[in-house]
Amino acid sequence: MFKFGWKRLAVAGGLSLSLIVAGCGSDDSGETEDKASDNGGDTNYSEELDYAITGIEPGAGVFKASERAVEEYENLEGWEVKASSSGAMATALGEAINNEEPIIVTGWTPHWKFAKYDMHYLDDPKEVYGGEETINTMVRKGLKDDVPGAYKVLDQFSWKTEDMEKVMLDITDGAEPEKAAADWVKENEDMVSEWTDGAEEGDGEEIELTMVDWDSTVASSNVVKKVLEDLGYKVTLTPIDNAIMWKSVAEGDADGFLAGWLPVTHGDLYEEYKDDLEDLGPSLEGAKIGLAVPDYMDIESIEDLEPAK
Repeated sequence: MFKFGWKRLAVAGGLSLSLIVAGCGSDDSGETEDKASDNGGDTNYSEELDYAITGIEPGAGVFKASERAVEEYENLEGWEVKASSSGAMATALGEAINNEEPIIVTGWTPHWKFAKYDMHYLDDPKEVYGGEETINTMVRKGLKDDVPGAYKVLDQFSWKTEDMEKVMLDITDGAEPEKAAADWVKENEDMVSEWTDGAEEGDGEEIELTMVDWDSTVASSNVVKKVLEDLGYKVTLTPIDNAIMWKSVAEGDADGFLAGWLPVTHGDLYEEYKDDLEDLGPSLEGAKIGLAVPDYMDIESIEDLEPAK
């Protein structure tokens, strides 16, 4: 099992990540020459935002991509990606939307914010954030021989964005992760039966899954934990830092994790550890990262923003 003394380290993370602008309804306006200052009438979003993007943990892939965006887009000269946490970002987003104030956040899907709020990603003409991502399941080498039943469930685990977001939103609305996961499993027996098809039942064998404390990973890890426990396995979920999550499985100190965002978000970690673990492939396709905003902000592209004065 996981022997590292790092279990209490702060968690960093990110899914498909983009800069997102949140908004409520806005009046239609024609094409303008001075894009950012004329969007939404006389509103200069860049100035109102004090040339700052609300980010998450600095180790997260979307945060790093946003820093690259600031470097690569000339119109983002003088901008800053402010580090915080996934929870703090979500709080700032909710407060901004409640007051219909402008905000740009590092965004990723699946995430409950897209189910709860009307938001959109900003176009990324330079493709700094890449295209669609997948969320892959990674396990330690030897797991297939040691615990074949659990391995088979992990290998067959696959769901869609709307499934994950349902669990995420229930947790955000106050449900305990274990309860939200159990409710989803009960309501989706046909899908779960595809994951467990041909899997040997357990007899108390211990399985340790490491995870970053991202809403998406909390949702998927608790769902798989419930399924494995129903089959007779004893499952431990260990929240740790993003890089250590990869390291723990590559070194065989944990059995697996469900948060391998590829090819951009975790690309550097995958290259570092890919020869020392087993990639079971995508459990979810169509993930995305970028900058996101509320729909009430009349802005569509990163290039619509203005450099700091």
